[in-house]
Amino acid sequence: MAPTADPSTEAVDLSQVDDVDLPVAMFRLRATVEVGSSARVTFARPIDDRIRLVIAGSGFELTSRRGAAARLTRWRTLADSVRPGMRLLMIGLNPSLHSADSGIGYFRGGNRFWPAMLAAELVTHDRDPLHALGLHDIGMTDFVKRATPRVDEVDDDEFRVGVERVVRLAEWLEPRAICAVGLAGWRAGVDRKATAGWQDRELGGRPVYVMPSTSGLNAHAQLPVLVEHLQRAAADSAG
Repeated sequence: MAPTADPSTEAVDLSQVDDVDLPVAMFRLRATVEVGSSARVTFARPIDDRIRLVIAGSGFELTSRRGAAARLTRWRTLADSVRPGMRLLMIGLNPSLHSADSGIGYFRGGNRFWPAMLAAELVTHDRDPLHALGLHDIGMTDFVKRATPRVDEVDDDEFRVGVERVVRLAEWLEPRAICAVGLAGWRAGVDRKATAGWQDRELGGRPVYVMPSTSGLNAHAQLPVLVEHLQRAAADSAG
């Protein structure tokens, strides 16, 4: 169910939205709120840990709350596109500023993520995370929600904290598998000696595949290599 809003009071009523649909409702809400602006949101129940997890993943900060009502302030970041029972949950390192401003992960044309996903036949629409989720059961999030011009501006502690958020997300949503896009985040937050492929450690009880970065700066992994990694991750998540 889509959120309803009253622009004169910045009030958003999500009281009829259940946990299954809440992340997508919050994804859509993010697109209507400017960076630094806030909205008063009413949820289906008083704010608990799961709602807090969705709020943070949607790119908002919980600035105040009272019962089931909360005031949320929007960050300059992406919103998760997730739901329970996904085939594959894709995890990026952190959003670029271009992605944060567009609302679409891997937005810039020089990034090979969407070309590789299309070539691997995991999605059928370019740069459309809600289509990927709704039609192909593929969700998207990031280890670190803070947007930066370059990933090397994110420190190891942020990745470690981000891994714990993803653990909680995976425990709740139970995707069949997780695919981490970029070794840097996994090495910083989990295993410094990790190589591409299936990992020994799971996240939230879900198997994890780590693949090279799709950034255009990563000249070591060309499009056919990225496509092969995605196909390997998807093959074991097909159920």
